[in-house]
Amino acid sequence: MTIPAPFISSVMTVQPEWIDYNGHMNMAYYTLLFDRCADEAYAYLGFGAEYAATSGFTTYTGAFQIRYRRELHEGDRVRVHLRLLDHDNSKFHTWQELYHEDGWLAATGEALGLHIDQSGPKVAPFPPDIHQRLAAMKTAHEPLGIPASAGRPIGLKRKIATDG
Repeated sequence: MTIPAPFISSVMTVQPEWIDYNGHMNMAYYTLLFDRCADEAYAYLGFGAEYAATSGFTTYTGAFQIRYRRELHEGDRVRVHLRLLDHDNSKFHTWQELYHEDGWLAATGEALGLHIDQSGPKVAPFPPDIHQRLAAMKTAHEPLGIPASAGRPIGLKRKIATDG
């Protein structure tokens, strides 16, 4: 199996109902676009909707952070690039970049995914075939490197007052 590096989603179009009172795409729909790309990538890896419906296992998002770079507007056509940064036996760390069809970066998304036993629900190890696919994708994506913004916390920087 040839693994795309990065994984690239199908083309998606910003819908009229996604536009907020500021005239650009509402923040909720950035998440939707990232999620649709993840659904495509997860199906490619073997743990998509069919896997969830038939295996008793699924994936949950443990954490997700978006960094907005440029506004999107109604009718804009976009693709999301996804790369697997790391994984262990039950979790995986992904980085996504949302690109306008003209090539500019609109936003980035970083996620921690969890493999879930739906009978708990509880975090559970990947089956061997899924673990092998993740390992192969990680190997294919390693030459892309780790983005400089990956893993950065969110918060305000404050100066520490000193006496004297």
